[in-house]
Amino acid sequence: MGYTTIGFVVLILIVLAAAIRILQEYERGVVFFLGRFVGVRGPGLILLVPFLETMTKVSLRTVTMDIPSQKIITKDNVSIDIAAVAYYHIVNPQKSVVVIEDASYAVNQISQTTVRNVVGQFMLDQLLSKTKDINLQIKNVIDEHTEPWGVQVTAVEIKDITLPDNMQRAMAKEAEAERERRAKIVAAEGEFQAAEKLGKAADLIQKHPVALQLRTLQTMAEISIEKNSTIIFPAQFMTTVHDAIKMMTSDKKV
Repeated sequence: MGYTTIGFVVLILIVLAAAIRILQEYERGVVFFLGRFVGVRGPGLILLVPFLETMTKVSLRTVTMDIPSQKIITKDNVSIDIAAVAYYHIVNPQKSVVVIEDASYAVNQISQTTVRNVVGQFMLDQLLSKTKDINLQIKNVIDEHTEPWGVQVTAVEIKDITLPDNMQRAMAKEAEAERERRAKIVAAEGEFQAAEKLGKAADLIQKHPVALQLRTLQTMAEISIEKNSTIIFPAQFMTTVHDAIKMMTSDKKV
């Protein structure tokens, strides 16, 4: 085999290496012919015109992107640190290559700016209680910016909100005061209901005097079970003693 044959084989191998491309199922190839866009190919085996066509790979898988923590001032002038996470994927490989230089970097930057702008429109209480609605609003704003780039944002989630120490102490005091307020209200409602029931019981006993005696006997039976030395003077007994004293006093006067 001469040098000519070896050179020819090497040339064929170089041409094949420049012409053959293999793309995974989740990949697409954006092909340019002499610098002009000619189409999107893939997945599978791709053949390019050697040295005339070039290809840029684009992944269609969903990307999880951390939005770094940044200081944001809320509408009520509270400084907080917020970190979030965004999920996006490329839906138009051509636009993601032709329209924007670096789609991932662009999405990251617009996400940070959008989080800062949207969160700044809400008060702290709204931010803590309406996180789901704020996440949706951030997602819609980012998606509106990234649509011309062939990128679709599927979700944005605020994952961490860091409050200043003095604000945390103030919120803890507020929560404690709120719990005490609810406890006092519950206790007052219990006293009111108990007084209402006792009033009804008194009205019922007044209509049926025997009921008071039965209740007294029941109380005496409950106390006697404890085997203590408690002395009980029923109300009827005290009335009888009072009447006896009154009668003795009247007899002496006679």
